[in-house]
Amino acid sequence: MPFDAIFLSAVCDELRQELIGARVEKIQQPARDMVVLQLRGKARLLLSASGNRPRFHVTQASYENPAQPPMFCMLLRKHLAGGRIAAIEQPPAERSVELTLDCTDEMGTPCQKRLILELMGRNSNLILTDGENRILDCMRRVDFEMSEQRQVLPGLFYHRPPRQEGKLTPQELTKPALERLLAQTAAPVHLDRWIVDHVAGISPLIARELAFGFCGETDADVLTLDRARLAEALTQPSLLQARQPTLLLCGGRPKDFTYCPIRQYSAYMTARTMPSFSALLDAFYTETEQRERMLQKSQSLRRTVTNLLERTRRKLAAQRKEREASLDRETLRRRGDIVTANLHAMTRGMTVLRAEDFYQEDMPEIEIPLRPELSPQQNAARFYKEYNKAKHAEKILAEQIARGEIEEEYLGAVLDELNRAESERDLAEIRAELEAGGYVRSADRRRQQKQPASRPMRFRSSDGFEILVGRNNRQNDQLSLKTARRDDLWLHIQKFHGTHVIICCAGAPVPDGTITEAAMLAAWYSQAREGQNVPVDVTQVRNLRKPNGAKPGMVVYDRYRTVIVTPDAALCERLRAE
Repeated sequence: MPFDAIFLSAVCDELRQELIGARVEKIQQPARDMVVLQLRGKARLLLSASGNRPRFHVTQASYENPAQPPMFCMLLRKHLAGGRIAAIEQPPAERSVELTLDCTDEMGTPCQKRLILELMGRNSNLILTDGENRILDCMRRVDFEMSEQRQVLPGLFYHRPPRQEGKLTPQELTKPALERLLAQTAAPVHLDRWIVDHVAGISPLIARELAFGFCGETDADVLTLDRARLAEALTQPSLLQARQPTLLLCGGRPKDFTYCPIRQYSAYMTARTMPSFSALLDAFYTETEQRERMLQKSQSLRRTVTNLLERTRRKLAAQRKEREASLDRETLRRRGDIVTANLHAMTRGMTVLRAEDFYQEDMPEIEIPLRPELSPQQNAARFYKEYNKAKHAEKILAEQIARGEIEEEYLGAVLDELNRAESERDLAEIRAELEAGGYVRSADRRRQQKQPASRPMRFRSSDGFEILVGRNNRQNDQLSLKTARRDDLWLHIQKFHGTHVIICCAGAPVPDGTITEAAMLAAWYSQAREGQNVPVDVTQVRNLRKPNGAKPGMVVYDRYRTVIVTPDAALCERLRAE
C-alpha cells in the first residue's frame, strides 16, 4: 500500500517517542532520492522521496556513500549536522512530515531549520527551509513551467501542497457529513472507489477493507447500499484508529503492509504482526529491493536463457511435426508398388496414373501424381527413395527430439534457478554453469574477483536431522553424488523443476515428520512453491544414477515413494540453520 496519511501518522507517533532530542551526527545521500540521517545512539532515520516507494522510518540497513557527495547532501551537512530533532509534525490528513531541528548557524547562533518530506508518489520531494520558512534547497526543484499552482525553488517561501477539494479528513468524518455526500452521489460507483474519492488520507487498500467489512465484498455499488447504515459504519473509530504494524505475505514473500488487520484476502495472503512500524517498513523494503536488484542483475542471463528455451521449443515443434509426416511413409511404398505393377501401361510425360489399389479389399481406382519429366521406372524409384528417406528421418528425428527435450528440461531448470537466486554469488555460479555448457560467452575472468563456491542451504528438522538443499544444478550434482552418503535420503519434487534435498541420516530411521518437513522444503524451492498437494519423491542416495552426458543437475532413480505436501514459507524460515 502507499504511505497514506493514517499510516504516516502512526509512523510519526512512533518516531516522536524515539527520536525527539536525538542529535544528527552524520548525513548520507546513498541514492539520488534518499537521505539517511545518522543519529546518536546508532539510529538511522531514512527519508526517501522516491517516485515509486517514498517512505520515512528508522532503518537497520547500512548504505554505502557515493564517491562524491551530491550537492544537496553537502547542503544538508552544512545546515543540519550537529542539530537536534525538536519536533516531528504531520499536517492533518496529508502525506507529508515536517522535522524541526534545533541547529546553530555559521556564527554559532541558535536557529531552527525544517526538513520537509512530501510522500506523494512521483511528486515526492525533500525540502530544507530556514527559520522563516524560506526554502534553502530541495531534492526536486519545481519551476513555473512544471507547475503553475505551486513552485518549489530556493529563495521562495514554502507553502504546503493544496488540499484536495471536496474530501473529508478522518477527523471530520461525521454521520451527517457522510449522509450529505452519499445523497449527492447519482452515478453508480464501487464503494471502495467512493471512499477514496471522498475521504482524505485513505489508501485504496484500506478503502477496500472498509467496503469488505461493511458488505462482505470490495466492489459493491454505493447506490444499492443503505445510506444511514453505511454512514454509521464509516464513522466507527475501530479501523481508522488501529495501530498494528502488519506485514502481508503471499507465498512467503512480502506483498504489502498496513496498520490494521486485513481480512479481504482470506487465505490468499498471510499476515505477520511486526514489533514496530520501522521494523515493518525495513523488512518490507529490504526484501523487495533485494529481489528487484536480483531481477535487474539477472536480467541479461534471464533473457539469454529465455531466448534459448523458446528457440528450443520452436525447434522441437517443427521436428515433431516433421516426424508426424514421416509416419505416413507406407503410402509412399504402396504407391511405388502400384506404379511398378503398372509400368506396362505408362509412358513418359504422364502426370497422373489411374490404377487399382490392390492393397485394399475392394480395389478402388486411385490417382497417383507423377512427374512428367521422369520415366515410369524413375517415378517408381522416386516413391521408394522418398519412403526410405522418411524411414531414416524418423530415426534421426527421434534422436533429435530426445536431445531437444533434455535441452528444454535443462534450460527450464536454469530459469527456475535464476528465479530463486538470492545473491550475486548464486548468479555467478549459474553463469559459470552456462559458460561451461557453451550457452553464454565466457567473461573476462582476469577482471573478476574469484569468489569461494557457495554452500548448500542448511536446515534442521524438528527431530534434529540436518537437511541440505542445493542452490543450483552444479551444486545439486555435488550434493547428491559426492557429498551425501549412500544411506542418506534424497528428495525431489515430481514433474517440476526444483532443487535436490538431502536428509543426512547415514541409514538411521528417519521419522515421518522429518520426511514431511524435507518434502516441504523440496516443494518450496521449486516451480511449485505456490501450489498445494505437491508430490515429492523420496529415495535413498544409493538409488541415484547420472547417465553419461547428462546435463548438470539431472539424475535418474528407482525404488522411490511419494509424499504429498503443501509448501510453507514460515516452516522454511523456522527450520533454517544458517
